[in-house]
Amino acid sequence: MNLLKQNLLFITLDTLRYDVAQQAWQDKKLPFLAQFLPQGWEARHTPGSFTYAAHHAFFAGFLPTPIAPGKHPRHFAARFPGSETSTADTIVFDTPDIVSGLRQHGYYTICIGGVGFFNKQSPLGSVLPNLFDESHWRTDLGVTERHSTQNQVNCALAAIENQPVEQPLFLFMNVSALHQPNCIYVESATEDSTKTQLAALHYVDSQLSPLFKTLQARRETFVILCADHGTAYGEDGYTGHRIGHEIVYTVPYAEFVLPCN
Repeated sequence: MNLLKQNLLFITLDTLRYDVAQQAWQDKKLPFLAQFLPQGWEARHTPGSFTYAAHHAFFAGFLPTPIAPGKHPRHFAARFPGSETSTADTIVFDTPDIVSGLRQHGYYTICIGGVGFFNKQSPLGSVLPNLFDESHWRTDLGVTERHSTQNQVNCALAAIENQPVEQPLFLFMNVSALHQPNCIYVESATEDSTKTQLAALHYVDSQLSPLFKTLQARRETFVILCADHGTAYGEDGYTGHRIGHEIVYTVPYAEFVLPCN
């Protein structure tokens, strides 16, 4: 990433399973995102089995790790002695997290919250959003709102519009639609499943274009798009996440550059 020359867009598709994401790509249910995913999603391992843990790691620079064995260099890191994945190409910040590190380098940081760990309704729900210069959460951005992604994108567009074009931005969005209850995206469904999560992802895909186009109109943008963790729908008797199951720890990941138009 070129600091101060690129905006940074980091979207976490909360709770999205890798198998569901890849199935959606194969079934051509991602007409917008597919243009950025020529080979489909990359499978990676997340550092956390639930939202709070995973995002703490992400904001320290520990993004989902490539599955192949080895020491995989990181894009960003908060400096600490003994780091084995910081290389000459890693952007290292002398801060406790990459959000404040980017701020020190001139970025304006924006958080568009989604699930409960971003709702600012309690001290715990304020920890992650309080890392940012500006953070937003409303009920209509959360997991029970069928149009949450549309509302999140509109919220992001308003925040972007308030910043001058020359201001580099770090925009983070935690997409809530994939989290339970995602059965709201399939008519007559009463329980979450891989089918309902795929339908939720298809909905999310339909809403992202305005955000990407707005950023492209300002400057080149480096995009990181991934899940924070997966979730179980009955595999080996498990339901949910915050468990050490492969279906939870294997997540979809993509990164790419949006050129400035």
